[in-house]
Amino acid sequence: MVGALTDPIIVYPGGWGDTLPDWLKNAITLERLVMNMKEVRGEEPTGTDAEACAYLYTASFAAPLDGDWVQIYLYVSGKTCTHWGSREIPSDIAVDSLNEWQKNQLERLKAWLHRRRVQERINRDRAERRQEKQAEAARRGAEQPALFAL
Repeated sequence: MVGALTDPIIVYPGGWGDTLPDWLKNAITLERLVMNMKEVRGEEPTGTDAEACAYLYTASFAAPLDGDWVQIYLYVSGKTCTHWGSREIPSDIAVDSLNEWQKNQLERLKAWLHRRRVQERINRDRAERRQEKQAEAARRGAEQPALFAL
C-alpha cells in the first residue's frame, strides 16, 4: 500500500517528466490503490492505464511514436482522460479498441512499468539502509574512545 503512495512515476528519459499534469499524477496514485485492492483479491499486479499514459506522454515528446504506439497512446489516454481528467478526447482521434498485438504490447508495457517501479523502491530502500548504517558507524566511531591513537 505504501508503494502506491510513495513509488516514483516512471517516465521516458528525456526530461519531460516534470510536464506531467497534476490530475494525471493523482490518477496514477488512485489507480495504484485500486490495483492494490485487486492484488489483495489474488490478481496479478501490473502497471496501470494512467502509468502507461504518463510514460507514453513523455515518450511522445522525446521521439516520434510509430503508428501502433500512437494507437495505444490514444487508447490509454482516452480511457484515463475520460475517467480521471474529466476531459473528452475528440472523436476524430479517439481509439475505442486495440488489435491483439497492440493489447499485448500495452500489457507488456504495464508489466514493465510495474517491475521498474518495484525495483526503484527496492533500490531506494537499500540506499536508505546503507546510509543509516554509515551514519551509525560514524556515530559509534565518534563515541568510541581512541585507545590506540598515536
